[in-house]
Amino acid sequence: MMGHRLNGKRVLVIGGAKYLGKSVAQAAADEGAVVVLGARDEKLAWSVVAELGGDHAQDHSAIHLDVADEPSILAAAQSLGEVDHVVITASAHHNVPVADLEHDGILNAVEAKIIGPMLVAKHFAPRMPSTGSFLLFSGTAAWNPSAGLTVMGVTNGAVAFIASQLAHELAPVRVNAISPGITDSGTWDDLDEEGRTGMYDSAAAGSLAGRVGTTDDIADAAVWLLAAEYVSGETIHVDGGSRHA
Repeated sequence: MMGHRLNGKRVLVIGGAKYLGKSVAQAAADEGAVVVLGARDEKLAWSVVAELGGDHAQDHSAIHLDVADEPSILAAAQSLGEVDHVVITASAHHNVPVADLEHDGILNAVEAKIIGPMLVAKHFAPRMPSTGSFLLFSGTAAWNPSAGLTVMGVTNGAVAFIASQLAHELAPVRVNAISPGITDSGTWDDLDEEGRTGMYDSAAAGSLAGRVGTTDDIADAAVWLLAAEYVSGETIHVDGGSRHA
């Protein structure tokens, strides 16, 4: 059953054409939002738009936006005008041992998680109402260090600081972040079945909830944060308690 926590609100989901972004976009639509999908692959984004339902299904749209390209961010902001909420799920993984790190791989990850969100705030915040918000995505790697995930851990950790810093500077516009645990969102589908199953089993064993996350777990938290008008500067951990296991 659809709710109305975001009734009539215009929600831009950057990275909304796949994985967690797609699930957040659908959840926002189900809660009455008018959804705009921002993606590098605009054609793919429009195909996802066609699948979104909700009370404003005919009003959903897509736009080209690459968080690693400031001109595309500015162009999207100018084209869209005022939006109520901006969700940024973009990422660029460089999951290799330190001995194999490459400059460009590190830079891509930093652009996606750190530089890009700040530039999105630069161009969209002036176009948002005082009741608006930004929702960033961190991740459990920042709080559960693991060999081969140093770049992911560092950039995800930085997101928590970005949320608190931007929340202070952009107030009363709110800024929050979600830090998901290992989630079966499609992100890990490039692993072979044995590797993926092993990772999920290990994550479940290391979680107080005894399982990996689902896209619904994350999307539900995202919708709550978008509507939670008295929450700002926070990073919400949706990780099954893995930090405490």
